[in-house]
Amino acid sequence: MKVFTTGQVAKICKVAPRTVSKWFDSGRLRGYRIPGSQDRRIPREYLIKFLKEHGMPLGDLEDEAMAKVLVVGQDQVLIENLKRNLPIDRSFKVAVAASGFEAGIQAESFHPDCIIVDFSIGRVEALQICQNLRRNAEYGETILIALLPDDGSSTSFDRSSINETFKKPFDAALLAERLKTLIGARKELV
Repeated sequence: MKVFTTGQVAKICKVAPRTVSKWFDSGRLRGYRIPGSQDRRIPREYLIKFLKEHGMPLGDLEDEAMAKVLVVGQDQVLIENLKRNLPIDRSFKVAVAASGFEAGIQAESFHPDCIIVDFSIGRVEALQICQNLRRNAEYGETILIALLPDDGSSTSFDRSSINETFKKPFDAALLAERLKTLIGARKELV
């Protein structure tokens, strides 16, 4: 468990250390005092919770506190259902890309923990996206989920680069729960 001093919290929040001490002493920011000292320590999870409750930016903590999901597809109903089932205001941040080109740009800037590729954008393009991601060492640990259409066509391809597959139609809540489990196993979500 990572803990911060009042000085470190002050830098993260861009306030004076005395302000952090007041938040702590008033009980708004939870933490503990070091025995035999007046020094305060704030555990990471309490700091993140405080920042979110007060609408403050997470800054450098965002990468470790937020689960980032990139959805590659054009099915607006699916995207809206997924956003509704993921607690975006809490621990999830969702970005959307409509094409393979856009997915590459988004992946580079967004640094997702999970990429969901909807094969309804085109089987060849979807497979190309998955293969390109796996070739790049930077995305070696990224969770890759394929959404396969239920159009009666055979969906035989090399699934070794994909962590999970879901066949459409499926319950978006089930996919959201699976994302929480998969990302939660790698990252401590608050």
